[in-house]
Amino acid sequence: MRQGQVLRSQAIDTAQDYFDHGGLLSDVQRRVAFHTESQEPGQAATHIAYFQQEIIPTLQRMGFHCRILDNPVAPLAPFLLAERHEDNTLPTVLSYGHADVVRGDDIHWHTGRSPWLVSVEDERWYGRGTADNKGQHSINLAALEAVLQTRGGRLGFNSKWLFESGEEIGSPGLREICQSEQMALQADVFIASDGPRVSAGRPTLFLGSRGSVLIELQLLLRKSGHHSGNWGGALRNPAVLLSHAIASLVNAHGVINVEGLRPPPLGAAVRNALSGLTLAGEANSPQVDTDWGEPGLSPLERVIGWNTLEVLALQAGDANKPVNAIPPTAKAVCQLRFVVGTDWRNTRQHIVSHLQRHGLEHVQVRILSSSAATRLALDNPWVRWTLDSIQLSTDKQAALLPNLGGTVPNDAFADILGLPTLWLPHSYPGCAQHAPNEHLLAPVAREALGLMAGIWWDLGEQGSQIIAQAAAHTGENHV
Repeated sequence: MRQGQVLRSQAIDTAQDYFDHGGLLSDVQRRVAFHTESQEPGQAATHIAYFQQEIIPTLQRMGFHCRILDNPVAPLAPFLLAERHEDNTLPTVLSYGHADVVRGDDIHWHTGRSPWLVSVEDERWYGRGTADNKGQHSINLAALEAVLQTRGGRLGFNSKWLFESGEEIGSPGLREICQSEQMALQADVFIASDGPRVSAGRPTLFLGSRGSVLIELQLLLRKSGHHSGNWGGALRNPAVLLSHAIASLVNAHGVINVEGLRPPPLGAAVRNALSGLTLAGEANSPQVDTDWGEPGLSPLERVIGWNTLEVLALQAGDANKPVNAIPPTAKAVCQLRFVVGTDWRNTRQHIVSHLQRHGLEHVQVRILSSSAATRLALDNPWVRWTLDSIQLSTDKQAALLPNLGGTVPNDAFADILGLPTLWLPHSYPGCAQHAPNEHLLAPVAREALGLMAGIWWDLGEQGSQIIAQAAAHTGENHV
């Protein structure tokens, strides 16, 4: 075995020894104890404390220079930018993590568990943020330090990290920071971890995410309700109109009826990447409705490669205490999840025109929020490099997803910073992300430490070569 291979294996062993001796668990236990709930304004100071007491000391120990950045949009959700520079001739990687978590929801956790105290039960580490995202960025930081130790204080590349504390509230200010700090965030590649693998036992690479548009449909017909016996048949019922509006947008089988909200046909490259993969299958996963959604596609193709229009909430009257009255108003909040190639910027116009054609012009349409879809080309040289590195480290063929079914703020890195984006998730579909009893699987975490040590090691060995190949690939595609 060549010396480089020996040292690579040593870096992986160092990372996994850290796990075996309780180092990662100790990190995660301390970090989960910070109540960094971005949905709770009263916890704003906790984000700064998390940066100052946990992340900055870890980064400074590795030679990073750190600075906390004010959020230009949401003052209660600051950023942390860190840089470790070795040489101008070396590759530069930008990494990312988010300090914030969703609400702890303490009362709904299983008896004896707390969202803020990590409890270990069999192979599961329970606690808020274990999977999303404190456990994941803790793994990447520990693997980076293992490579630094093995190389005798060098990485072989320049490393930058951007942490935010508002991902769970839509990443306000992230895009503005990427624009204002564009020079400081310059890099050759983006590598980060969030979201789930396709399954616990299958390492996964995804190259972007579906976008999201949050849509409000509302009817405001009167100031108050009116007796359904005295006025029924003479007054428009907003709940009935809203029901018809929703039914006109998406049919009873979950198929989108609005042509402008549908994606382009599923390409061969995406089909090939997803062939042989299945959706979920873990014990905690819901049973898939195989007859729901776009016909002719597998469930995974519908989640990864297609668009969905979901109703998230409905409101008209009080279903728990109904009265004999025609409600004055009705409202629904819907969500369009969409892939690259969708005309998402004209979502409101598409819906309004569609409703008018169906005689439902009384429905008011408002866009509440939106974020773009992204996807790195599947034939980009960085993709094959990553898959080869994972296989060398784990002896497993990684699943390649063109994009995540959910939404991460990847457009900030792919579109604003113009970086090839590689996401290596360390969670799994049954982790109860955002729910009570969120957890990290210990075997996945241990494997991920070795996997990421291999990624960081190979970046230091092969990064310059892959950058040149990627530049040539981009040039060929623009000829």
